Amino acid sequence: QVQLVESGGGLVQAGGFLRLSCGAFGSIFSINTMGWYRQAPGKQRELVATITSGGSTNYADSVKGRFTISRDNAKNTVYLQMNSLKPEDTSVYYCNAAVKITVFKGLSDYWGQGTQVTVSS
Repeated sequence: QVQLVESGGGLVQAGGFLRLSCGAFGSIFSINTMGWYRQAPGKQRELVATITSGGSTNYADSVKGRFTISRDNAKNTVYLQMNSLKPEDTSVYYCNAAVKITVFKGLSDYWGQGTQVTVSS
């Protein structure tokens, strides 16, 4: 019903930058919070940043001042601008969205397939 499609991952040197994008497609009435999470091998998935439909943002302490989350509500798309990347940022990054598919249904969580970000030292 709802699909999140991510793009923008890749390999970059430490100090470099990448921009991730995630579009939500399908039967969508409205989207509440959208966000990015990441999971490194052998570790639990962790929050990177979230943004509400009104534009309020929340960041993990480890990325504050380096990453910026934004969204285009008309396009159902969320972005993550990642600057000053560090090797410890290497992870699979997942997009998340809390979606209402009809006016009668509550919010449901959807996840993207993940995109690899690798930062070399």
